[in-house]
Amino acid sequence: MMAMACKDGKGAIMDNGKYVRYTPEQVEALERLYHECPKPSSLRRQQLIRECPILSNIEPKQIKVWFQNRRCREKQRKEASRLQTVNRKLSAMNKLLMEENDRLQKQVSHLVYENGYFRQHTQNTALSTKDTSCESAVTNGQHRLTPQHPPRDASPAGLLSIAEETLAEFLSKATGTAIEWVQMPGMKPGPDSIGIVAISHGCTGVAARACGLVALEPTRVVEILKDRPSWFRDCRAVDILNVLPTANGGTIEILYMQLFAPTTLATARDFLLLRYTSVTEDGSLVVCERSLNNTQNGPSIPSVPNFVRAEMLSSGYLIRPCEGGSIIHIVDHMNLEAWSVPEVLRPLYESSTMLAQKTTMMALRQLRQIALELSQSGAPNSWGRRPAALRALSQRLSRGFNEALNGFNDEGWSLMANDGVDDVTILVNSSPEKLMGLNLPIANGYPSVSNAVLCAKASMLLQNVPPALLLRFLREHRSEWADNNMDAYSAAAVKLGPCSLPGARIGSFGGQVILPLAHMVEHEELLEVIKMEGVGHCPEESLIPRDMFLLQLCNGMDENAVGMCAELIFAPIDASFADDAPLLPSGFRIIPLDPTKDGSTPNRTLDLASALEIGGNGTKLSSTHNVTSGTARSVMTIAFEFACESHMQETVATIARQYVRSIISSVQRVASALSPNMNPHGALHVPLGTPEAHILARWISRSYSCYLGVELLKSGSENVLKSLWSHSDAIMCCSLKALPVFTFANQAGLDMLETTLVALQDISLEKVLDEHGRKGLFAEFAQIMQQGFACLQGGVCSSSMGRPVSYERAVAWKVLNDEENPHCICFMFINWSFV
Repeated sequence: MMAMACKDGKGAIMDNGKYVRYTPEQVEALERLYHECPKPSSLRRQQLIRECPILSNIEPKQIKVWFQNRRCREKQRKEASRLQTVNRKLSAMNKLLMEENDRLQKQVSHLVYENGYFRQHTQNTALSTKDTSCESAVTNGQHRLTPQHPPRDASPAGLLSIAEETLAEFLSKATGTAIEWVQMPGMKPGPDSIGIVAISHGCTGVAARACGLVALEPTRVVEILKDRPSWFRDCRAVDILNVLPTANGGTIEILYMQLFAPTTLATARDFLLLRYTSVTEDGSLVVCERSLNNTQNGPSIPSVPNFVRAEMLSSGYLIRPCEGGSIIHIVDHMNLEAWSVPEVLRPLYESSTMLAQKTTMMALRQLRQIALELSQSGAPNSWGRRPAALRALSQRLSRGFNEALNGFNDEGWSLMANDGVDDVTILVNSSPEKLMGLNLPIANGYPSVSNAVLCAKASMLLQNVPPALLLRFLREHRSEWADNNMDAYSAAAVKLGPCSLPGARIGSFGGQVILPLAHMVEHEELLEVIKMEGVGHCPEESLIPRDMFLLQLCNGMDENAVGMCAELIFAPIDASFADDAPLLPSGFRIIPLDPTKDGSTPNRTLDLASALEIGGNGTKLSSTHNVTSGTARSVMTIAFEFACESHMQETVATIARQYVRSIISSVQRVASALSPNMNPHGALHVPLGTPEAHILARWISRSYSCYLGVELLKSGSENVLKSLWSHSDAIMCCSLKALPVFTFANQAGLDMLETTLVALQDISLEKVLDEHGRKGLFAEFAQIMQQGFACLQGGVCSSSMGRPVSYERAVAWKVLNDEENPHCICFMFINWSFV
């Protein structure tokens, strides 16, 4: 073989073109370019050879091969790293499962023993006499977890005794058999799951437990978890009243904690707690807590107005070091005093599933989010915001919404008189702390002067509407509930100068564009910016062009999550989008009160057409797809904030009531449409239909038969519109425009697009089809117009919410009116399904 080397001895050595040996200098030059551009074009590679004489003796083809190999090695390195991470997770998960199995075996033995005791005891007890003492002995060992202790001494020695007792009780719940745990519905352990989540069965109060692996050091985990307001969105404040060190190196803290009320129909909770931080013999860190409600000679907090004193039973965190981070056990056990809320809300306070979703799993998600941010070195996103800053923004949105919803007096809120109807509550706040930073000039030069903030809030009960489904609809179809004719929210919250005060006509907003800002860990939380374009009208009829920006937070969009609270919270922001920009959050919170009996499938339609009055008398046509049974209930709370001037409070309050009532009416209409709408016999209501709807259905059916030679609908169909509406394939019409938009769709078509008849015209055909589908349609368009129809190959398109939809094949045909003129193009997607 012939070999060729550079004259200086430092160039690449080529062996008949089969391989190249690079010198360290050449490798350094190539690596430098690789970090700048991992996949350079042919021109860029040639430019590299010209700029680096040291590479002049290497053929461009060989450099191309080097980059291919380099990308392959990088991919293998990342895959190896991923597999190592998965292996660590599996090892830790296996350890947790073995411990869980051991606990379950102990629990089985315990239950077998109690069962034997129960049989022996009942055999020796006469049926006529009931020995009540056996009830406390045969209760799965639950009631002994919370014995009614006599008043305890709160001296340092007494507090240490309570702390040690709390530690023992907590460990018995976290790793022992003190509570009968059952796997939380919908939570399956695995390497990609959040962890092993369980809820209590048959114990006092509500309890939840989680075990998981986080890539953080134990001390860092303790630091995060002890800062409860930073991750627990319902936590208003935690005040440390006293700190006592212990002889074993631990710390005892006396805390006062307040929790926000989740809805206007309930009262906030507070706790007086003892928190004990210590290290176990095996080096694990433990943070455990319990209420201090029955002590003598110690700190006490009297009842606080607008709060109900709740009880925390022994709870806490066990953090054990492991390879790659920490294994954490979390136990939350509370008695939330359900008696103090209306009966309809009591399931919310008696649900261990809700406790798990809102508190226990939230702690794990926070830890995993911070670990993810650290692994990414806190790199800023496309908006120039670092993950920690985005997390702080979402926290501010959530906290501001809770503050407005609760309206505590010590934050400056006071109640305004109602208008005789108490469906909407109005609060006003003129405190400097609330208004700090709100009086900022805006882009058009008008000063923005606000010295008061109003909050209009209300709650409503929803029947059989999955919260995640309703939330997704509210997020994607703002025009369905926002009042475009009187955008009072925009008028009051986004000041446009003198013409923005009540009495001025406010132009409508349109063209909603959602700009993703951040996906929190596991897509459980979404932070985004909404840009809405529009114009505002002054009394002098001059137009002010403007853009409206909203910072928006979405939670609970997973339809399969059991007991998940769904939230849509947003606040106006200016174009600068500063991290410390003042926020006036408003929005919706939907809390499930009952579990859905048979669950909602992800393919459930987002269909207002099921409540569309297509008959002159308002008769409704029901969906035949994915109808759920049962009477699952949820409570929706709405809270909107308005900035205004003090002398305009009464006027703004009137507009705020009217605006919130219009939103309530719109939400009720949407909820009614999304809810199953069946008569007692399960049969479809017969639609009468408008003349226009019947005419269009007849045109679609007749044109299909004319061009394809077969009937679209079953022969003998008396009601063409009804048959077309309930056709199993997705049928939809597009306008004959340069940019076709949808004008009509049957039920399956609306299911596929995940939209409504009202919002259908906002969706263009180009947005739905992928690149392959657009090219295929463009190639066949001339044939459709000349021949009248075309058959399209199967492929993948997108719903209005961006979900991929596959279809086996599609048919397109020209729809002619009675004068034989083209009216629209109709598409039928056959055998479609969400991918």
